[in-house]
Amino acid sequence: MQNEHISSKLITIKINNMKKLQILLMIALFFFSSCAVIRPGEVGVKQRMGVLADKIMTEGAYAYNPITTRVVKTPIRTENLKVKLNLPSKEGLNVAAEISILYSIDQEKVPELLRTIGAQYQTIVRSVFRSSSADVCSKFPAKDMHSGKRANIEDEIQAKMSETLTKKGIIVESVLLKSISLPSGLYSSIEDRLQAEQNAMRMRFTLEQEKLEAERKIIEAKGNRDAQIILSEGLTKEILQLKGIEAFVKLSQSTGAKVIITGGGETPFLLNTP
Repeated sequence: MQNEHISSKLITIKINNMKKLQILLMIALFFFSSCAVIRPGEVGVKQRMGVLADKIMTEGAYAYNPITTRVVKTPIRTENLKVKLNLPSKEGLNVAAEISILYSIDQEKVPELLRTIGAQYQTIVRSVFRSSSADVCSKFPAKDMHSGKRANIEDEIQAKMSETLTKKGIIVESVLLKSISLPSGLYSSIEDRLQAEQNAMRMRFTLEQEKLEAERKIIEAKGNRDAQIILSEGLTKEILQLKGIEAFVKLSQSTGAKVIITGGGETPFLLNTP
């Protein structure tokens, strides 16, 4: 009987210990479920009985009552929203494009953003982009989307999106047209135009070279003419006689037969015969 009483008492103690352990586990679960951790790059807003607080919770650990309150976490880091769609051009063509929209959330406006738009604000960003891109791209020819004017198109789309989204707390940082697929016929026309431009540049280069060559020949001819004028003005009768005498002396000193023709006082004419 005594052994049975001791065994019963031990069983009772074990049961009590298990109940205490269960209570401790429930307390621990309640404690951990009532603690929110806000990580870098996000903020939190407490929502108590469905009402959002105005105070923002930055990174760190926060305790709250999980029965009446929950914490809505919102990222404020830069996010990349990728969109694929057909952009209309000025000619009415559809240009297939892949676009990246870089945006972030103004942390001071997070409570108002959650009240007016909700956590699914990416849908609003996408819709505003579609409208803004259609308005902007319809003012540009399709070829401009594939040329140096692409940056102008990106800037105009960003500015137009910002008109709507900035006041809602969404900051559009950049709009990037990553890839553009023009209609095949337009590619051919662009290649033909580029080829024509290259041919025109080549022709202008050839004409410029010919013009420079003509100017060079004119300058050379003028130089020869001026040289002849200067030479003729310097060749007086006395100089010609002197040059003739010098040539006569040199010829007379060489071997071989010579024929010398003179005209009295004229400058002698020398003829070398074999």
